[in-house]
Amino acid sequence: MDLHEQLGDIDIYLLDQILKGRLTPDMSLLDAGCGGGRNLVYFLRRGYPVFAVDENPRAVAQVRELAAKLAPELPPESFQVSDLSEIPFPDERFDAVICSAVLHFARDEAQFGRMLGEMWRVLRPGGLFFARLASTIGIEPLVRPLQGRRYLLPDGTERFLVDEAMLVRAAEQLGGSWIEPLKTTVVQNQRSMSTWVLRKSGVPRVRS
Repeated sequence: MDLHEQLGDIDIYLLDQILKGRLTPDMSLLDAGCGGGRNLVYFLRRGYPVFAVDENPRAVAQVRELAAKLAPELPPESFQVSDLSEIPFPDERFDAVICSAVLHFARDEAQFGRMLGEMWRVLRPGGLFFARLASTIGIEPLVRPLQGRRYLLPDGTERFLVDEAMLVRAAEQLGGSWIEPLKTTVVQNQRSMSTWVLRKSGVPRVRS
């Protein structure tokens, strides 16, 4: 099995969290906005208790097919069609929540806050939250404000963009601690992607 077969098209910054030992096979993991499962191949192959949600029924069907092939012991119900504003899992269900390239599709700050709040709700105290999302960082003069926090990017797309101050404020409001500094990649002055990694405060519950 070659490396790509083992890892799939995993986000390189998510792979960084694996290499740092922050995501281990005993951790239940939710991919919030999973798409077709590009970030799940490694976790499925390694026997993680994987769950996922996406608002696109075709994407969820694709993930169920992928799981049936790589981790047939996982029930199809682990993968649900859902908007991130109302995640169909109970409070403090997961040891880790990953959300890669999803939050910048928020319509406005209210929807961004609802999605973030739902992901935080289903995360256990002590759990890891990983997000990759578009930001204004490093390309401030190049983006054109449209309405609220929606901007036109140099690559021609419209996105809900955060900045460092907003993420710092959100972390404080959630009660999250920074596992590592905010890291941002500017892609040839066309877009900017920030990696936001937090630990939820509180003492993890003893599992039954």
